[in-house]
Amino acid sequence: MRRQAPLEPLPRGRPRTFDTEAAVERAMNVFWTRGYHATALPDLLRATKLSRGSLYAAFGDKHALFLRALDRYIADALARMDVEFASDRDPVDGLRAYFAGYVERNSGANGRRGCLLVATAMELAGRDAEVDRRIASFFKAMEARVADALSRAKAADKLAAGVEPSSAARIIVCFVEGMRVVGKTAPARIISQATVDALLDRFIR
Repeated sequence: MRRQAPLEPLPRGRPRTFDTEAAVERAMNVFWTRGYHATALPDLLRATKLSRGSLYAAFGDKHALFLRALDRYIADALARMDVEFASDRDPVDGLRAYFAGYVERNSGANGRRGCLLVATAMELAGRDAEVDRRIASFFKAMEARVADALSRAKAADKLAAGVEPSSAARIIVCFVEGMRVVGKTAPARIISQATVDALLDRFIR
């Protein structure tokens, strides 16, 4: 008996023809500018250049897309810190680079834009469990990176007397996130830098 050729599998729908990560980045910028509640679906459709059906098929709903955008923002921030605090870099140089980034993000138009994570915490913390989990995880990860840099600085005898890395890291995280709030008033770069220098002088020999 003649053997039949196997049937070709039926297509499961039109393949995506857009860059998912680019769409997430565009959505992230909308949420960053407008906030979660003030962002409407038409805003996201315009920014991502997707149809309603494509957006829902790729990401689910507005909340799911927001979480993807928040994850992207957090991943970018942690990747930046991993460069600043690289193990083969002098830890004090790493701390200075870390603070320099905050001075840059705290000045002028960057400062007025603020921090997506801080804005999200102000808007949604305590009312959205998924957001709470992400914010807490990010602050914990940032604190761990700063504490590691401070521990390496201490081992190199570059910390001021009495500075304990884990406590100092907690202070620094609160300090830099507070800077992002103050940054909404667009302080002059020289003021932000002087504030950072004053804190570092307390911790570094």
